[in-house]
Amino acid sequence: MLIKLTTMINLAKDIHSLTEFKRNTTEFIQQIKKTQHPLVLTVNGKAELVVQDAESYQELLEAAELVETLKGIKLGLEQMQRGEGKKAEDFFNEFFNKIAIQQKF
Repeated sequence: MLIKLTTMINLAKDIHSLTEFKRNTTEFIQQIKKTQHPLVLTVNGKAELVVQDAESYQELLEAAELVETLKGIKLGLEQMQRGEGKKAEDFFNEFFNKIAIQQKF
């Protein structure tokens, strides 16, 4: 999983009104694909929507998943240091015994 987050917003170029986006959709789509920067769309001067290309969005999702995975690992390590949890051997013995019981039914 290669993550190359390039979703920085250029405040001078990447904030536009929704009306302007509707009028120039093709040009904005070309800009998004070229720069891989999301566009912030405003309604009445207030940020309402973010539009970005699918590849950049997928990268963002993968980065978020990686962060959640790292948080889980960190939590597990902290619990282990406090002596909480079970030994892997005990966990897997219980797990496989439970699966075997469920498969009988």
